[in-house]
Amino acid sequence: MQTTSMTDRLAPTRQIALLLAGVGVLTASSYVAVPMVPVPVTMQTLAVLLVGALAGPRLGLAMIVSWLALAAFGLPVLSGGKAGLLAFTGPTAGFLLAFPVAGYLAGVAARTIARGHISRFASFLGLHALILLAGWAWLATLVGVETAFLAGVAPFLVGAVIKSALAAAIIAAIPGRYRQRG
Repeated sequence: MQTTSMTDRLAPTRQIALLLAGVGVLTASSYVAVPMVPVPVTMQTLAVLLVGALAGPRLGLAMIVSWLALAAFGLPVLSGGKAGLLAFTGPTAGFLLAFPVAGYLAGVAARTIARGHISRFASFLGLHALILLAGWAWLATLVGVETAFLAGVAPFLVGAVIKSALAAAIIAAIPGRYRQRG
């Protein structure tokens, strides 16, 4: 009979615990919101980038996809308690669909190019731009290009800068040994 070390037995448990914690953070970030029409201001983008950067590209992606799957299956984990497949076809769909890509890229950037404060900030700002671009593109199909920009991008530009700076500061404050490696 083979024996396994304690760390071998705990590794899957630790990964599951981290996954659940990430989903919890993402859900909590959805409920910190300023109601706006058609897209509310939430802390979701900050949380998406942080879980990607801290958990690593693969685990961060798993966290984000799990969270979105819970929403698709009807759990009220999105802003305003939204859930179900309708959330993925309404005004916020473009933003939601960009989250897994942005989270994964945040994890990649944190391990490669975004090691200093300025590069972290620039990476997070670029990823916020990616999310806003995807949200704008989808929203434009519903309300037109100009209206989509005025309602779905312009009000979020200052917040994107602030959340990018905040994410960079949070990452800088957390010792590297508490971040995932892959």
